Amino acid sequence: MNPSLTLTLLLAVGLLAHVVLKFWLNARQVRHVAQHRAAVPQAYAQTIALVDHQKAADYTLAKARLGQWDILLDALLLLGWTLLGGLDALNQWLLSFMQPGLVQQMTLILAFMLVGGIVGLPLSLMQTFGVEQRFGFNKMTPALWVTDLLKGLLLGAVLGLPLLALVLWLMDVGGSLWWLWAWGALVLWQLFLMAIAPNVIMPLFNKFTPLEDDALKARVQALMQRAGFQAKGFFVMDGSRRSAHSNAFFTGFGASKRVVFFDTLLKQLSPAEMEAVLAHELGHFKHKHIVKMMAVSFVTTLAGLALLGWLAQQVWFYTGLGVSPNMSGSNSALALVLFMLVVPVFSFFLAPLSSWRSRVQEFEADAYAASQTPAADLASALLKLYQDNASTLTPDPLFVKFYYSHPPASERLARMRSLAGAH
Repeated sequence: MNPSLTLTLLLAVGLLAHVVLKFWLNARQVRHVAQHRAAVPQAYAQTIALVDHQKAADYTLAKARLGQWDILLDALLLLGWTLLGGLDALNQWLLSFMQPGLVQQMTLILAFMLVGGIVGLPLSLMQTFGVEQRFGFNKMTPALWVTDLLKGLLLGAVLGLPLLALVLWLMDVGGSLWWLWAWGALVLWQLFLMAIAPNVIMPLFNKFTPLEDDALKARVQALMQRAGFQAKGFFVMDGSRRSAHSNAFFTGFGASKRVVFFDTLLKQLSPAEMEAVLAHELGHFKHKHIVKMMAVSFVTTLAGLALLGWLAQQVWFYTGLGVSPNMSGSNSALALVLFMLVVPVFSFFLAPLSSWRSRVQEFEADAYAASQTPAADLASALLKLYQDNASTLTPDPLFVKFYYSHPPASERLARMRSLAGAH
């Protein structure tokens, strides 16, 4: 069979399977959560009020129903760009008044991203000012939303455009191993972003103030000394400006690591519970989860770029996806866009593997926390966080396997109870 036709059929079948699977998983989630909405699971009947359980169910259902439109929109966009000729038409239109070259290729990618952003804007607004607003989580004003958008665009241009230009240039002049040099550039770029994020990027969007609670600070410092961990400082982030959701995390690496607490978290948890949550985050470092995640990301990126390096040389790769390649010039931008469009269609089928690995790491971090602080403190903190964030106690098990990077509340809390008994 003609390779071009084979690729067209492969995309059509893969996209159909991708969409059907996502809709089926979404329907399972909606049905499962709705069926268990009327009663709190027996294990939590004494700790979770029915009204909170039902709020979590309704919040989950609202997100799932909006997610259905997201699935459909993504599929239509992919078809429009590829088999229906949208990307080819955009490329030919740009070539009608621009000379082939790096500027034209960058313009093509930026136009592609602009169209995708505009098309996805209504769903983003519905999520923030519809679903999140209705359930009391959104704290953003329209003015802040626009400000964040403009800051994000400017930051993306400053940090992203030079990298994009470098990758496209390497694709054109780097020879048969351009993908190896591009991979090296991407790795250095990601490490650079991690280094500047705490002091340069994150303060553009949020205010970070030193933790002023001396008792909590002393408690946290004692924990970190027991764990053999050092950080540059302890900070509180004004997460409440944007959302009622809460979190705690480490940012940066090496000597620049910071411990950051959402201001909402400080209001929700006791000092003992805060210490337990931080111990969980320390568990990720003790088990080198961050390093392992970065290693997997780097290896996956290398494999993807190597595959792209081969596909970019195949005429059928373009024609099979609805694009007429330039037979006498560069097709680097076209290859890059097509690759970004098609890979997620097939990589989704591997989602259970990556989600499973992430959930295992969360259990490992919980076990470490239970070895450093009372397991009951982490259990009570998790219960409060799940309740305050309206996380459902009754997700569909198969939906969890594909989408949940963290164990469901019921599984995680049951594990914490067993750890508390063991200790």
